[in-house]
Amino acid sequence: MSPLTSVTPPRTRASRKEILGWAMFDFANQAYTLLIITVVFGELFTTVIVGDRGDGYRLANFLWSLALAVSYLLVVVTGPLCGAVMDYQASKKRFLFASYLATVATTAMLYFVAPGYVVLGLLLIVVSNYAYSMGESFIAAFLPDLGPPEDLGKISGFGWALGYVGGLFAAGFTLMVLGEATAENFERIRWVGPFAAGFFLVSAIPTFLWVKERGTPQPAGKPYREIAIERVSTTLHELRRFRDLATFLVSLLFSMAGVYIIIAFAFIYGAQVIGWDASIRNLMFIIVQITAAAGALGFGFLQDRIGTKVTYLFTLGLWVAAILAIWATPEVTAFLNVRFALDWEAQHLFLFVGCLAGLSLGSSQSASRALVGLFSPTRKAAEFFGFWGLANKLAGVFGIVALGLLQTVVGLQASILLCAALFIVAILICLGVDQARGQRAAAEWEARNGR
Repeated sequence: MSPLTSVTPPRTRASRKEILGWAMFDFANQAYTLLIITVVFGELFTTVIVGDRGDGYRLANFLWSLALAVSYLLVVVTGPLCGAVMDYQASKKRFLFASYLATVATTAMLYFVAPGYVVLGLLLIVVSNYAYSMGESFIAAFLPDLGPPEDLGKISGFGWALGYVGGLFAAGFTLMVLGEATAENFERIRWVGPFAAGFFLVSAIPTFLWVKERGTPQPAGKPYREIAIERVSTTLHELRRFRDLATFLVSLLFSMAGVYIIIAFAFIYGAQVIGWDASIRNLMFIIVQITAAAGALGFGFLQDRIGTKVTYLFTLGLWVAAILAIWATPEVTAFLNVRFALDWEAQHLFLFVGCLAGLSLGSSQSASRALVGLFSPTRKAAEFFGFWGLANKLAGVFGIVALGLLQTVVGLQASILLCAALFIVAILICLGVDQARGQRAAAEWEARNGR
């Protein structure tokens, strides 16, 4: 037995009830991600609320990317500071609850965003997406407390998979009951905001009932702002001891830039480039949700066996293949029709591409969250996941703004290749990460400082 093993108490697995309660937040907040950012409101905002102003929706796409970028930039500024206070005061649930209420309230208010109300729409997207994104980091900070390192991949994967199941229910209901994101159907589809808010409000209740707040609050001898700045400064200095975490966060910056582009523009791409019908759009949504859930769950079990870093690299390779397929869909469809005398439309081939993208989406995000959990001492979990949130949202700022600007010059189809380049860079950087060394650094810190 090593000295570290004898000094540092092993992390025990939380009860199934608590793990389910933690995962239910993923189930609940997926309604916001899918209905507001990916599937419905993004398309509604670009094609109806802003509309085509003779530029092929390029202004609308840019405004959408700008709103998301601003919200992510706010997370970059405040995320690590909030994480530091949460760790110091053992107040993760309180911060999570505040972000949850803010997301619910501002999402419900999207009902009032009518065609032409561009500024109101931008403001509500900035605030709601900021609150939602902060909640992502807050809920992730509970992960290291839920089990030993060898179980974090399965637990994280279970959360992501349950999230996609929640999204399937939420968006399935929306597509069947509220209909299409069109001007003609606006009076019904405008209820997507209140419905997403209600779904989130009700489904997340088990999280606050079952998840435990661990840790001991420290005496607040000075203002929280000073505490936060001091702790973040200390952590930045100590990152030299957590070099594998630091290297991984840089890799994550590039990979998540690509992921955020896909989340924000995939269904806009389908409408503007592929030109899909409503039925194909709905089918694509179902395919992506099912394959993303399968990817998160399946790779979650796999990463505990072959290593989280290896799994993460493999999922980035899947992403590169998926992006190339997305870009080439119209041309490949035309080639297959000529070569094999088929009568396919691009939207039909795009469904196959959706399977690959879905597998990549669920597995890559689950693996990244689990790897940060492995590299995080429990007493710095919220703080480190604050940096995880910072890397994620800084990636969102960089990726979405870059795509928004690039598509104004070369169009949306060509600019999507930016994602493939981002994933390749992420792969090259992550090759320098040593998972075992990163886990030892976390264990050594706990042995020196206690849990």
